[in-house]
Amino acid sequence: MIKKSAAINVDRLTFVTCTVETLVFVVGLEKCPHRKIQLEQFVTSTSPAVIRGLERIGDRSCKETPVQPRVVDTFLSQICSFPVRMRFKLRNVLIVTVIVFILPIIWLTLYNERGHREYADGLEKRFADLRDRLQYAEALNRQREDDLFNLRSQLNFLLRSMAENASASSQLEQTYPGLNCYFQNHSNPHVSGAIHLPGIFNYLPHLVGRPNSLVPSHSISQGRHGVSVVIGIPTVRRESVSYVAQTIDSLIKGMSPEEQDDCLLILFVAEPWNDEFSVFVMEQIKKGFPEAVTSGLLEVIVPPPGFYPNLSSLRETFGDTQERVKWRSKQNLDYSFLMLYARSRGVYYVQLEDDVVAKPGYLTVMKSFAHLQKSNDWLLLEFSTLGFIGKMFKSADLPFVVEFFLMFYADKPIDWLLDHLLWVKVCNPEKDNKHCTRMKQAIKPRYKPSLFQHIGVKSSLKGKVQKLKDKDFGKNGLARAHMNPPAQLATTLKTFQKYTLLKAYTGETFFWGLAPGVDDVVDFKFHPAIFVERFLFRSGNPEHPTDIFHDTTVEVHPEHYPEDNIVGLPLLELKESVNQPSEGFLTVGQFDGEGLAQGTVPPAIGPVDVVRLHVHVQNPNWVILSEIMIQQIEEEKE
Repeated sequence: MIKKSAAINVDRLTFVTCTVETLVFVVGLEKCPHRKIQLEQFVTSTSPAVIRGLERIGDRSCKETPVQPRVVDTFLSQICSFPVRMRFKLRNVLIVTVIVFILPIIWLTLYNERGHREYADGLEKRFADLRDRLQYAEALNRQREDDLFNLRSQLNFLLRSMAENASASSQLEQTYPGLNCYFQNHSNPHVSGAIHLPGIFNYLPHLVGRPNSLVPSHSISQGRHGVSVVIGIPTVRRESVSYVAQTIDSLIKGMSPEEQDDCLLILFVAEPWNDEFSVFVMEQIKKGFPEAVTSGLLEVIVPPPGFYPNLSSLRETFGDTQERVKWRSKQNLDYSFLMLYARSRGVYYVQLEDDVVAKPGYLTVMKSFAHLQKSNDWLLLEFSTLGFIGKMFKSADLPFVVEFFLMFYADKPIDWLLDHLLWVKVCNPEKDNKHCTRMKQAIKPRYKPSLFQHIGVKSSLKGKVQKLKDKDFGKNGLARAHMNPPAQLATTLKTFQKYTLLKAYTGETFFWGLAPGVDDVVDFKFHPAIFVERFLFRSGNPEHPTDIFHDTTVEVHPEHYPEDNIVGLPLLELKESVNQPSEGFLTVGQFDGEGLAQGTVPPAIGPVDVVRLHVHVQNPNWVILSEIMIQQIEEEKE
């Protein structure tokens, strides 16, 4: 019995010695790089008190007592394995819990936030559009009030003249009792102490008593009004060259049919003293663009000669010749007449010239950019860097802008006057030029890239040649806009930076998503359901031609799934990798090798509430949607 106890004690002493020797070795690892073995797990699990108590022994054992590998293996297998194994089991449980429960919650939260953000952006655009239309209506109301005031003044003048005639006054009193009392209360426009506000007649006094000088002398018009955008295009006679037809053709072709219904082009032939040329231009426009003229999209007006004062005796300034001063002063008056004529026809007014070309989809881009402005303090939006090209104003602000132009029409060119107007509004004379530049930029946001390019070489000023080009215009647009029906947007693709699906749908820019995988989708949801006539989805753009959809189909979800076979459903040669459409969906198209999907939706499908892009294979690249067009059937849209 004693021998057995002694044997046990010896075994225990041997085990403790091995344990201490191993601990000493582990603690001394930091000071003995040559003894590093895979025992860091044991160090991390060892009590700090034990480590501190063995540090001195560790230093000595590092030099004197080598550790046998067998002892280490035995120690680890008997002492370390159990707690470490338990610790790893607990850690695995925590990891699985995070993956199964927490990560999906985080993903759903981020996805909902993105959806709410896109929905909020859509609401902001709608509110901005309503706000600008309300300002437009208020401006029209003020204009009507001015018209009523002028009519009342003329009526009072007429009645007062009749009242001074005794016989006529007695006859009117018998016919309209109480009329004399009305004369006494309302017929005197010159109330004692009343002030008279300045107006256009203060700057152009030769127009007093000449109402015909405020009406176009020639015009082609269908009277279209209430559109979103009015585009003014002044033109004059140039020697041996004309860019008008090319400019108008580019503007019309750059719009979809829906955009053409919401726009008005006004060609302003600024040749009031040359009837022959004016009539010639009008005839050329009617022959070249008959549909645009008939539909009311395109108007042509010629200002009356009486609108212009004597331009031959203007003061020469800034070293300009008399001819140049006359040219620039008349140009200022041309712009003023055109703006005043157009201000009651639409919500926004865009100033162009007669020698430009436009990017396709420019109209929707301009409207979307205006709606995206967080503040309503902007005075103009720039869509070109050159001169007075591509400048958008709110129609409600045009009277204020024109009045400033008329005050100084004989002093400086139009682009200088516009810059001075910005300076007067926001610049502080006590601050430096950098501060002024920042303040002016805040009320004239600029859209990039430019939407209009100058193509003219010969200026409207005789003998002047100008080869101006907008460097920001670029060769091809990276996105094309369309007037799409209102929709709720959703996608399983992760969006890259600011290139959201909403901005692509409205035409502001393209959608850019990370590499799509199997069963990723892009959804366009319509509430209520709509009748879709045509669709077009273009992926990739000139800068990223390989970011296109591969093995991706276009599907629609009918509001009421048809029970019978659908007549007219396209026969598509789908690849073997293409799976069945989503449940309840019908396949109506697919992306080709160039990244384009276009086609029609058979009328037998009826109204659809979802149009879906369905990815069937893992794509190697990211994807870009540079053009989205979903066209409704005209009857349903009306």
